[in-house]
Amino acid sequence: MPTDRLAPEAAAFYRAHSTFSDPGALGAHYVGLPADPERLAGVARGLAIHRTEGGIYSYDIPADRLHDDAETRYIDDILRIVTGRNDAPLTLQREPEDRFVGVCRDFSLLHCSFLRHAGVPARLRVGFADYFHDDGFHVDHVVTEYWDEERGWLLADAQLTDPVVGDVFKPGFDPLDVPRDRFLVAGAAWQAIRAGEADPASFGFAPGSPLAGEWFVGGYVRLDLAALNKSETLLWDVWGAGADSDAAVTDEIRALYDEVAALTAGPDVPFDAARTLFTGHDGLRTPHTVRSLAPFNGPREVTLRG
Repeated sequence: MPTDRLAPEAAAFYRAHSTFSDPGALGAHYVGLPADPERLAGVARGLAIHRTEGGIYSYDIPADRLHDDAETRYIDDILRIVTGRNDAPLTLQREPEDRFVGVCRDFSLLHCSFLRHAGVPARLRVGFADYFHDDGFHVDHVVTEYWDEERGWLLADAQLTDPVVGDVFKPGFDPLDVPRDRFLVAGAAWQAIRAGEADPASFGFAPGSPLAGEWFVGGYVRLDLAALNKSETLLWDVWGAGADSDAAVTDEIRALYDEVAALTAGPDVPFDAARTLFTGHDGLRTPHTVRSLAPFNGPREVTLRG
């Protein structure tokens, strides 16, 4: 049983769509969706393919889709792409060539949007998963966190719900109840590093990548706080307080992320405190314009909706 019931204000906040999760005029496609989290995760999985999954599905992803689909920030635009390729009901699992080509954030945002539509409090969590490598490396990842009336906040990884993908990674757990020692929210990863309990180099994009280390984890602490405040940006959208290398991480930056991690390292995030810290700090609050370090299309300034 959860230690506390979800406060009404928090429940209402996480049931309501964000600018990013709102299907808008495409909401008519949600008619007929199931209501339970497991089936909704399967629907999300059946609409998208990860940029790196071409080999798994024996599908040669066209370069334009590989480069452009995952630059799509908002669910209505994702749905527009999906239904433009195949206008069948969303509950029909698409062939790879009809799917949206995205990343972990997109599976989770789809799942989160469906859950909110069904009246289930849901939010994205940004952090690091150890189940994509067997060498102890924690890959940057995004999952959905949803409220279960009996057990409290649970982590769900919609990306793993296709048996084809599950057979490749063999996570050994229920994708609708990801163990919190297998997916570390960014604040928990930050605290482990700061306590000397984890190697900063074991957290990042890939083993040996320059996109790893303390500075990278710090950036994800910022992204996770934003997601908890329903600013579900792309993972490569950057702003505010941070660094671009371990050498550039200052004591001031560490102190700020220590403060954020103290609030966000677990499932029971104090709602009012997380809202106040995010909205009241210029180095944490998502600005109207962000710098997008798009992996394929290159850096550019992007003005967000609303």
